[in-house]
Amino acid sequence: MSRPSQSGSNGQVVVDVRDAIGTVTFSHPKSNSLPSALLKKLADEIKKIGANSGVKVIVLRSEGTGTFCAGASFDEMKAVTDAASGRDFFSGFAQVILAMIRAPQFVLARVQGKAIGGGVGLIAASDYSIAVKDASIRLSELAVGLGPFVIGPALERKLGRGPFASLSVDADWREADWAERHGLYARVVDDEKDLDRALEKMIQFLSLANPEAIKQLKYAFWAGTEDWEQLLERRAAISGALALSAHTRAAIEKFEKR
Repeated sequence: MSRPSQSGSNGQVVVDVRDAIGTVTFSHPKSNSLPSALLKKLADEIKKIGANSGVKVIVLRSEGTGTFCAGASFDEMKAVTDAASGRDFFSGFAQVILAMIRAPQFVLARVQGKAIGGGVGLIAASDYSIAVKDASIRLSELAVGLGPFVIGPALERKLGRGPFASLSVDADWREADWAERHGLYARVVDDEKDLDRALEKMIQFLSLANPEAIKQLKYAFWAGTEDWEQLLERRAAISGALALSAHTRAAIEKFEKR
């Protein structure tokens, strides 16, 4: 069963559920960036699949052969006019992360290209990720006057505090092998053909596993996140307030002209 969820210029989410596998594919014409409408659809669809007892595995992927996810939509960020709307925008990332970690199934991330900012956060919120060797990562938030506040807890949990701090501070690209070495990627392969082959092998393995064992392992993986609803909401408020600053607005304009 395939269920498209259209959102026009805000991108698209397509859900496909078959053979106990739920695949969620998101796309956006601007390098698979994530405006709030797309984030809401993504969170809603993952919640729906998570509540489906017939689904054993959830696969998160993006459209195309280029960038996996360019992170937050700069166009929408520039349109933020008050702290409340800024908080609401960044809360979109929180809702997707929470939907991913609260689902009783494992969420597998298929990473076919580079990931920036919020896109790196989505990978961190997955339970297992496979990436191609060209799938570099970058946290560009500080370069535009912000910080990876909402995605930070998931990234720190997956990478460790030291690697997360260095990635946040210098805003430099890190190669896929760095991400694998520090636990963000479970596996790195040469190309998309190998990516799909490795993903299919993992799906087949998990589809035969005991769902209750997976559920209990999932709880163990994300133990200690019970307060993340409140934590991520506070972090979204910080980002929303920073997005209003003259420094951030000027930095975004400069960043976009590169």
